[in-house]
This record gives sequence, C-alpha cells and structure tokens, in this order.
Amino acid sequence: MKVPISGQVTGKEEIDNITQVANSQHYGGGEWMHKFERGLAKFTGKRHAISCNSGSSANLLALSSIELPPKSHVLTSAVNFPTTVNAIIQRGLTPVFVDADPKTLNIVDADIDVGDIRAILVTHMMGNPVDLTHYEKYKLPLIEDCCDALGSMIHGRMVGSIGIMATYSFYPAHHMTMGEGGAVTTDSPKLKKILESLRDWGRECWCAPGEDNTCGTRFENDYDHKYTYSRIGYNLKLSDLQAASGVAQLDKLSLFIQKRKENWKYLRSGLDGLPIEIIEPAPNSDPSWFGFAFLCPTRNNLARFLDGQGIGNRPIMAGNILRQPAYRNLEHHVIGNLDGANRIHERGLWVGCFPGLSTEQLDYTIEKFHEYFD
Repeated sequence: MKVPISGQVTGKEEIDNITQVANSQHYGGGEWMHKFERGLAKFTGKRHAISCNSGSSANLLALSSIELPPKSHVLTSAVNFPTTVNAIIQRGLTPVFVDADPKTLNIVDADIDVGDIRAILVTHMMGNPVDLTHYEKYKLPLIEDCCDALGSMIHGRMVGSIGIMATYSFYPAHHMTMGEGGAVTTDSPKLKKILESLRDWGRECWCAPGEDNTCGTRFENDYDHKYTYSRIGYNLKLSDLQAASGVAQLDKLSLFIQKRKENWKYLRSGLDGLPIEIIEPAPNSDPSWFGFAFLCPTRNNLARFLDGQGIGNRPIMAGNILRQPAYRNLEHHVIGNLDGANRIHERGLWVGCFPGLSTEQLDYTIEKFHEYFD
C-alpha cells in the first residue's frame, strides 16, 4: 500500500471553473483572481487579500511592503522553511534567530531589544499556532507566516488575525491548492496598495492589466499613470487559471480542515504509547494540522523503514536552518541558545494527515509504526 504524505483533493468543480477561464481566452489575473481574493478575505476575516504566485512570494511581498532600511534586524524562529528566512535575506535584512519548543515546534518567548529588532516574522509551524501574546507587547510590525496553518485557531482567534499581515501558500501539499499560489492578508488599505504595487512590477496605478483608464487619471501628469512606477517591484501575479481552482477549493476548505483534524486525532490515538514524542497542540489552540509530527531518537532508521513500506515521511522542514549548507556562513544573530531547534533537527519527522487519506491508509500507517517499534 502507498500512503502519500500530502496531495491535492480536487474534482469536477475545479475543472469546470478552469474550463470557463480557458474558454474566456483571458488567462491573466482578472475576474477570477478578484473573486478568489474576496473569498479568502472573508474566510480569514480580513479586509483585504492580495493574491500572488506562491507562499514564498507572499513572504517576500509582506516583508518588502514594510520597507525597512538595509541591514535591519528581523526576528524569526531557527526552525523554519527556507523561503521564510530567504525573504529576510533577499531584502538585504539581517535575521535574528530564536529557539523553538520541541513540544510544539513553535518559536519560544524571547526578551528582545526593540532598538535592535525592527520587525517579527513568526511561522505557525506544521499548523500548530503560536501564542503571540509575548511578541505583541513590543508593538513591532508582526507578520504571521500561516502557510502551514490556514484555519488554525488560538484563544478563539484564527491565525493571521493578530499581525499586520499574514501569508498563505496554495501549493498542493497545503490546506487548499491551485497548483502554485499564495496570498497576503491585511486590514490596512495602505499596505494593500503597497502590496499590489510590489506584486505588479512596482506600478502606481490600480488599473488592471488589459483595462484602460479605469482610474480616470492616466493622462493627468507628464507620463501615462498606468505606466508610472513608484517602487522597485516584482512580477508575482496570480493567473485566472490558478484562481479559478482556488475559488472551488475555498468552497471545500472547511471540510478539508475538519478532515485534517480528524485524521490527526486518528493517528494520535493509534500511535499513543509508542516511544515517540508527539507534537501536541499549543495551549488554548485548535490546530488545522499540516501533518502529524513527532520526535524520534532513531529518526533516520524509522524514516528508511517507512520509505520501504510505502509510507511518505519528511523531516520537520529545514530543522535548525543554520545547520543547512546554504546558511552556515549567513550574517545573523541568535538570542539565547538553539537547543530545542537542534533537538527538532536531529529527531523531527512527520507523516501525512491530509484529507485525501483513507481510513485504510491511516490504519496501515499505524500498523507499520507498531511493527517498527515491536
């Protein structure tokens, strides 16, 4: 039996929407992109959702939009996915790393000097939400990386509702998909305008591609307003083909999240008592799990065994990212020690709990875990 670690769950609705776009002969971001953005904003409870081509791009856009001076210090966790940290590096900023809790995978509370730290980028790792109470008190720009955690709740609030911005990924492994895709959400009209400008080449005008003078100001100045660029931007737009799939996925998202929770609980019950340290929900939280994560002292041997049984498994993202080859000579700072991050790096593993898994596949996974430890 094969048990994939993740995968998209799609059907006729996505095909029908994509077919409509294909028949329209308008593939660029337009009607469907805006429909998707409105739907995501509603689901997350934010005023604005700005779509883009990936979750990695969403992190880059969010960090770019606060326009920090070069070399500014940005606080983040040492246990992370590369493109969260890469956004800091790509903007010419300096990452400051804090340890992660091996019980939850989340960034620990660290005392920081506001004079040195200019922004905070926090990841809700593997869907387990971070209690941001400690970091809120510093009144710094706080960006929540929710790429693993769409729909997770803490203290009765959805992740992404606390920071000035939140980022999301719609890669097939994530809670919903459009093949590739991402988004930034915010309540700030000012940030919305900056994010859209940065996403669309740095353009100042809000006229959509293919539309002429909807702003009514194209020719009021010495240069066509639609081709006036007020920022050094990117081209990170989402296509309507992607957005059409996303619109259908939004209609299924609540069911996807519920199924992930059920599958996680099923695995939790079946693997209870084995010599592994299961990553438990953060206090006062209701995670929308990305995967079923745990620590195991024989992690590599277990991973090889699961591979041989057809059960997909992965280490916990990059582990302690400073131990990855690309980051060993990185200019950075560390607050405290990284003992927890090292423990996660050496012992962390996860298997799938995505909604496409059947009960038979979950039972098979549980059976093979017991076989390994027996």
